[in-house]
Amino acid sequence: MYKVKKLQQIQNIAARYLTCARKYDHITPVLVQLHWLPVLYRIVFKDLLFVYKSLNGLCPQYLTNLLEHRKSVRSLRSNFQDLLIQPTCKTKTYGDRAFAVCAPKTWNTVPLEIRQSSTIVLFKKKTQDFPFYQIY
Repeated sequence: MYKVKKLQQIQNIAARYLTCARKYDHITPVLVQLHWLPVLYRIVFKDLLFVYKSLNGLCPQYLTNLLEHRKSVRSLRSNFQDLLIQPTCKTKTYGDRAFAVCAPKTWNTVPLEIRQSSTIVLFKKKTQDFPFYQIY
């Protein structure tokens, strides 16, 4: 989290520099004007993009092997939700940040409409706009 804070500070400085905003002006309107996501949400966006690409055969095989669809023997409504199995991890500090753990967790929180996007361009657009309107 320390590194994310540092990256966020650098992004804020760059946004202020580009827009000629003063040092003590609130940064949120500046980021909205530039249509920039905060660093933490940008990381989530990249994770979701890798999941989408791996599920659609656009990513290396080793990433595709880390993800599994959740299926039930019985006929449930959740079978049609395109959800992934969330593996558990033993270590909380580093294990939760691994792609195999955090990617399915974030993928399952995204609305079905976004997960079932037909093209990668549409997926990127919807995924970037989804947290942008939630944050701001």
